[in-house]
Amino acid sequence: MIEIDASFGEGGGQILRSALALSVITGQATRLTNIRARRPQPGMKPQHLKAVEAAAQISAAQVEGATPGSQTLRFEPAGLQGGKYAFDIGTAGAVSLLLQTIYLPLSFADGPSRLTLVGGTHVPWSPCYHYLQWQWLPCLAAAGYHVDCSLERAGFYPRGGGLLHANIVPSRPLSPLRIAERGRLLRIRGLSGVGRLDRSIAERQRKQASERLSELAVPLEIEVVEVPAASPGTFIVLQAEFEGGRCCAFALGARHKPAEKVADEAVDELRADIHSGGAIDARLADQLLLPLAFVPGESVLSVCRISRHLRTNAELLGYFLPVSVAIEGEADQPGIVRLHGVAPPGVLT
Repeated sequence: MIEIDASFGEGGGQILRSALALSVITGQATRLTNIRARRPQPGMKPQHLKAVEAAAQISAAQVEGATPGSQTLRFEPAGLQGGKYAFDIGTAGAVSLLLQTIYLPLSFADGPSRLTLVGGTHVPWSPCYHYLQWQWLPCLAAAGYHVDCSLERAGFYPRGGGLLHANIVPSRPLSPLRIAERGRLLRIRGLSGVGRLDRSIAERQRKQASERLSELAVPLEIEVVEVPAASPGTFIVLQAEFEGGRCCAFALGARHKPAEKVADEAVDELRADIHSGGAIDARLADQLLLPLAFVPGESVLSVCRISRHLRTNAELLGYFLPVSVAIEGEADQPGIVRLHGVAPPGVLT
């Protein structure tokens, strides 16, 4: 039984989700205490309980403590099983975070899996669907993971109700990623979208972002789209493509929030990443750490900003795996991540 005091590092729900994934893959039982201890309302909320439920279903796990507000969880996986699964968070909880809890274990299952996930697809404090599609999934594919997603219906905060499908094929062999030199900025692309709102809002987001990014003097194209949605909402996603890396930023609309402010938030984040000199954004570095831990050899990532989430995931890996993670750089500054991964249990490479 691996004992984890989940109040270390950033002390949020990420520790729970990452621990669940690592427990299922390694087959090691774990007991977490002080779950989300650093949050204003500690303990597990519906979206965290759904992650526990999903991890338990794919691994036939025995679970104790999975109740609303609980800060303690005992999780004992019995065996990983691919297949068809459907999970409805029931709130605007992020389906992206639920997906990132179980896709990695299912990548090492004995057969393909298909997931149907209902919840928030474009909600605060989580990667939106289009960020996954543009930034996260291509990097997973480059490492050898086979995951694809499709959006049937967007789910905006506060209602949620989005519908996402994911197909996962067992992945091997896998290859380390070396994203160490970003090179020249080649172009910027974007997507400005609305669901169940007037298209003119997305046009205003596009116009504001285009005007502020035009001075970079590279090809720039921002598409305007209308997406099927369970409730009204807007978003904008921007991606800077370099010779050897990519940075992606996004922002979400909200009631009484001008379209121009939505665009400004995404532009400010992207410009800061471009100015940093890093090859990938902080969000992506955090999300690549676990999958690269199961890739033998050294992966090297040039990161725009060393985040607390990144350091927290790096520390958590040490509870489950004999991996080496070196993070060079100060908090909230550009840096380099070097990770020596190991073969997942029972997987031939």
